[in-house]
Amino acid sequence: MTSRQLLRVVIAALFVIAIAAFFLLDLQDYFRLEVLREQRDALLAFTEANLALMIAAYMGVYILMAALSVPGAAVMTLAGGALFGVVTGTIAVSFASTIGATLVFLAARFLFHDAVQQRFGTRLAVINRGVEKDGAFYLLALRLVPVFPFWVINLVMALTPIRTWTYFWVSQVGMLPATIVYVNAGTQLARVDSVGDVLSPQLIGAFALLGLLPLILRWILRILERRRVYRGYRKPKRFDYNLVVIGAGAAGLVSSYIGATVRARVALIEKNRMGGDCLNTGCVPSKALLQTARVMADARDSRRYGIRRMEAEFDFGEVMDNVRRAVTRIEPHDSVERYESMGVDVIQDEARLISPWEVEVGDRRISARAIVLATGAEPFIPAIDGLDQVDYLTSDTLWHLEALPERLLIMGGGPIGCELALAFARLGSQVTLIEQAERLLPREDREASGLVEEHLIAEGVNVATGNRASRAERNGTGGRLVCASESGEHVFDFDHLLVAVGRKPRTSGFGLEALGVELTGRGSIDTDEFQRTSFPNIYVCGDATSPYQFTHVAAHQAWSAAVNALISPWWSFRTDYRVIPMVTFTDPEVARVGINEQEAQAAQIDYELTVYGLEELDRAIADGANYGQVRILTEPGRDRILGATVIARHAGEMLPELVLAMKHGLGLNKLLGTIHAYPTWNEANKFAAGEWKKANKPEKILGWAERYFRRARGR
Repeated sequence: MTSRQLLRVVIAALFVIAIAAFFLLDLQDYFRLEVLREQRDALLAFTEANLALMIAAYMGVYILMAALSVPGAAVMTLAGGALFGVVTGTIAVSFASTIGATLVFLAARFLFHDAVQQRFGTRLAVINRGVEKDGAFYLLALRLVPVFPFWVINLVMALTPIRTWTYFWVSQVGMLPATIVYVNAGTQLARVDSVGDVLSPQLIGAFALLGLLPLILRWILRILERRRVYRGYRKPKRFDYNLVVIGAGAAGLVSSYIGATVRARVALIEKNRMGGDCLNTGCVPSKALLQTARVMADARDSRRYGIRRMEAEFDFGEVMDNVRRAVTRIEPHDSVERYESMGVDVIQDEARLISPWEVEVGDRRISARAIVLATGAEPFIPAIDGLDQVDYLTSDTLWHLEALPERLLIMGGGPIGCELALAFARLGSQVTLIEQAERLLPREDREASGLVEEHLIAEGVNVATGNRASRAERNGTGGRLVCASESGEHVFDFDHLLVAVGRKPRTSGFGLEALGVELTGRGSIDTDEFQRTSFPNIYVCGDATSPYQFTHVAAHQAWSAAVNALISPWWSFRTDYRVIPMVTFTDPEVARVGINEQEAQAAQIDYELTVYGLEELDRAIADGANYGQVRILTEPGRDRILGATVIARHAGEMLPELVLAMKHGLGLNKLLGTIHAYPTWNEANKFAAGEWKKANKPEKILGWAERYFRRARGR
């Protein structure tokens, strides 16, 4: 037992002993109204002779009672008025009650806060953010209404992130009205027949209305903030549209679709190609290229499938034509014609915000009650000496290649870099993949990144982790990249250099700076939990704001942004980030939802890890791909899923079952009891649930069962 744990035990024991003594010694009998009346004259005489001593003793007893949360506070408050008068009594009671409440708050925080946050941290995340932002208002509202027991408020607030000083002064202010009422009643003690006489139903109702005051004040402050934000702009009396959407990527298309579905008038503005990065330069072309590369790998490794030899020839130009055909076949889903058929006005031109309600498009100006920014992201280009002198590629420009690079150097070992390294290595390029971190896919668990690195090396990729690019140099038609590492300086020659170190939000060129739309420290458009920017009628969704730069997250945010934009101020929906799936399409794929092990450790969240290896999965063996794991994090001793990582050839297709389970609170017991078709890859999820069940089997009940069956055999 650590010293901190020992101190917790001691504090808890002292509280239990003190509370038990209070009741066992019948001390509550001394804090009755009848006793106060009987002793009033004697106490007044002693107070007149020893005022300072009496105030100190009174406050000491009050603080102790408040800290222990035992009955008698109301009578003690009446006594304060009877002995010291309204002014002195109010001061004594106010400070004593607040100090006592703060003591029990600190004790409860020390005893329970860490354990509660570790166990329920993910579910409390929204509450924590709300308390950090508006905790003082909520606490003040609770304190002003004497219907809520103060000891409950003390314990509940201790479990939140509210600061101690904020808790103290808000409690002091919030309890003051009721304190004054009770202290004043104490000066007329002879007329008070019971504690209940002090607060009539009418007075309690008045306090309840008073309790709404902080929330009303918060509402007023927001109105004043809105007036400040919109100062200098004239709101149009009539609008051309209910909604204007800037950007026709995943986020913009979903926003427009929702608006059109509910018969709102919507304008969608896009200066480039419909479909955004995902369709034209990201998800779709990269997966088409990866599929061709897999066919080549299967032909190369045909002996694994019992085929002595398979010949496969390709022309890289034709491969890229196939990639473009995939894009062309999907284009109608995101086309101008489709969205115009829904009733959306699609405007193919540049957009610029000129007021919170107006957008300049070409030579005209359009207005809307609400605007959704869905401007996406673009490749991030690091500041490296000489990089601008090298004809480098990005994930946007890569698709213009017409010849297979002989020597391809990829800078960045994240999902984009790893996926493209695999594709080009399988197609025959000499690929070098450099990453400045100590391992590839640094956001994933070591087991996942380690297995991906092992397979990339097996495919012929030269993996160079721990290398930070310092300068680039031209060398004939290609170049070289100089990197620094712990072992010294390394030089990597290349014919083509692909910069894939991440993507940055696209925020310039839309008038955001002139309008004053606030950005975050990482350069994304700042937003609240409702997807609102610093201008409440301007919303943002997708890669321009999201910490998760995925198409499906952009669509998820777009729902919140569009719905809130259309129905605000009557109602607003928070964006829920609790269950976000993500997949890296390497071989093996890495798919996960919720937190992984390294995130749980960083957040100090207690967890139980269950691992099922795919070496014995029948379908994986039949497919010649029995490598990888299913890794599931659960609450200790419970089957509730905190997160899951699947490392397998078809991990992306295996993940949705786990996403569904997390979304709807289905634990591993329910997963284990679900029939899975045989032989399928998804059986691995059920077998992982079985591994959890083995580790959490009820030993005592099984012991009883063993004895029962032994007796049933007559032994």
